[in-house]
Amino acid sequence: MKLKPTLIAIASLALTATAALADIKIGVSLSLTGPGSGLGIPMQNQLKLAPQTIGGEKVQYIILDDASDPGKGAANARRFVTEDKVDLIIGSCLTPVAAAMTDIAAEAGTVQLAGSPVGVPAGKDKWLFRLPQSNTVMGHAVVEHMKKQGVKTVGFLGYTDAYGEQWLNEITPQLNQAGIKLVATERFARTDTSVTPQALKLNAANPDAILVVASGSGAAMPQLGLAERGYKGKIYQTHAAATPDLPRVGGKTVEGTFVVSGPALLGDQLPDSHPSKKAALDFVQKFEKAYGPNSRNQFAGHAYDAIIALEKAVPLALKKAKAGTPEFRTAMRDSLETMGRTVFAHGVMNWTKDDHWGYTMETGVLTKVVNGQFKVE
Repeated sequence: MKLKPTLIAIASLALTATAALADIKIGVSLSLTGPGSGLGIPMQNQLKLAPQTIGGEKVQYIILDDASDPGKGAANARRFVTEDKVDLIIGSCLTPVAAAMTDIAAEAGTVQLAGSPVGVPAGKDKWLFRLPQSNTVMGHAVVEHMKKQGVKTVGFLGYTDAYGEQWLNEITPQLNQAGIKLVATERFARTDTSVTPQALKLNAANPDAILVVASGSGAAMPQLGLAERGYKGKIYQTHAAATPDLPRVGGKTVEGTFVVSGPALLGDQLPDSHPSKKAALDFVQKFEKAYGPNSRNQFAGHAYDAIIALEKAVPLALKKAKAGTPEFRTAMRDSLETMGRTVFAHGVMNWTKDDHWGYTMETGVLTKVVNGQFKVE
């Protein structure tokens, strides 16, 4: 029996709709322009290398620029959940932007894999999982190194926004416990082009070391300002500064700077016993094959780890529901919480229902800028 053309068309449309329903949609909001572009572009580059199928299902990546602006990030998140009906959101790479997206993702019951260490009040991260290490974990590595260096007094020079405040709030008790005195606290905006007043005050306090809390190419400016005003002590930078932009922009001035990092950038320097060595090497080799020598980037490593997480969690979620449904989005959250110990390029992850940070205190690695490269201390 021949099927009428109309019936064939209807059957074809039905099959297409079924296939579309099965596709996994991932909304990605990254800072591809603006001050955060040095973080967002590498994440985008890594996602260009991501698999097109996971768990046997086609994956569609919808990548939007949030222009380093929280309002734009929120608009992107709103589009993802209302128009695109995504199964999961990745982003943003900037803490203030990621924070602006969090309530929207939660209201829609959609997992957000943040590419920045965004903090929210206790109990409000039901749908929020962080790919970077917490500031507490990285601060632990910084303070331990300061102790070994004999640092007794510290100055703080950090962003006025959530990233700066979180670092200040989380490292202060660790400094107190270590007997290291915080003698000066100064802040600046991401859009500032000078920190002259802050540098003068910090120089007057004359601390043994200064912790600069900034990100990407913006991390070099405050350090250049400190050097211009004659500061000669030790400089520490956070993991948001562990990008090639710091030595590229800072040049000789940032030589000798101590920068805390996840292990993803350092695979070739890690001992064979380090659990992340294999993943870190794989990340670096594939990324630099695609984008050239020394193009490795901390935030590209977070995008690499996002795919590791998805490749483990998606098959678990698909056993419970079809992609494109609210049930699948809930199953994704449950799967991430129960997927167990998972080796990332950035450390060993073990998200649980009560812990959406997941990394252990041993995760942070202290590096030193030597000849424009990050060398493990």
